[in-house]
Formats: sequence, C-alpha cells, structure tokens
Amino acid sequence: MTEMQDNGADAGFMQLALEQAQHAWDLGEVPVGAVVVKDGAVIAVGYNQPIGRHDPTAHAEIQALRAAAEKLGNYRLPGCELYVTLEPCVMCSGAMLHARLSRVVFGASDPKTGACGSVLNLFEQAALNHQTAISGGVMADECGAFLKRFFVERRRAQAAARLVAK
Repeated sequence: MTEMQDNGADAGFMQLALEQAQHAWDLGEVPVGAVVVKDGAVIAVGYNQPIGRHDPTAHAEIQALRAAAEKLGNYRLPGCELYVTLEPCVMCSGAMLHARLSRVVFGASDPKTGACGSVLNLFEQAALNHQTAISGGVMADECGAFLKRFFVERRRAQAAARLVAK
C-alpha cells in the first residue's frame, strides 16, 4: 500500500500540480496536473492533453517527465520526485519506473485505473530493477473534489446541449 505523507513541501508542490490541472480543465481535458521536482525546485510541469494532441500518451505525468528529461538532458531522472493530482495509471507508472524517479506523490486515488495500489501496485514489484517510493493521499480531498466538479460541470453541459438539440 502507499505511504501516507503530507508535509508542507508535499502540499505546496501538490498545489502547483492542481494549478496545472486547471490548464487541462480550461482545454476541456480531464483535469490532471503534474510537477517534477529536483533538489526542492520545480524543473518541469505537465497537464493532461490526450484529446487536443490526439495522443493517448499525453497524460500529465508523461508531459512532465518529457519536459524534465529534456531539461536535464537525460531520460533518467534520479533524485527527482513527481507530484500528480490523480493516482497514476499503468502506462504512467511504467514510465516513472523507467525514468528512475526517487519518489512519486499523488493526491486522489483512482479506483478504476490506479497503479499505485487502487487496482494494482507496480511500485511494489520487487523483481523490477528499480524501486520508486510512493506517497498517496496528499491533498486527496482537494484533488478529488476538483475532478468531481469537472465531471459534474461536463455532465451538466452535455445535458443542456441535448435539450437545445431537441
């Protein structure tokens, strides 16, 4: 299971990830945001863009990992931590393990596709050649409420559009 941790720095970086999630929301994407931190400083950010980019891999975490790798000039990101508002999926978790992140911190759990303990936990596989620490539940209420508001508004807009079409 995930380690529960919420020190002041974690909450501060998660707040920055929520700000990235707002960018996704503004584009009509599922509002998930991510931030990569090295030595206490933000080095990269990302937010969901699979719809707009026509790219199933354009999740917030992947966007942030790509930007961090570009900035550091290396696909390996040792000593880096990734903060994300929603528990990562299998694809993103695999990319994080390949990047050799030291730690992944997420906000809300994802009972449908979460790969940090909700559905399965890729990070607890001892046979993998790299181990990444995970911390879940950082600002979970805020992150979960943000996603819920998005989907409530989206369903409301879809219902209104159906009424207008009649």
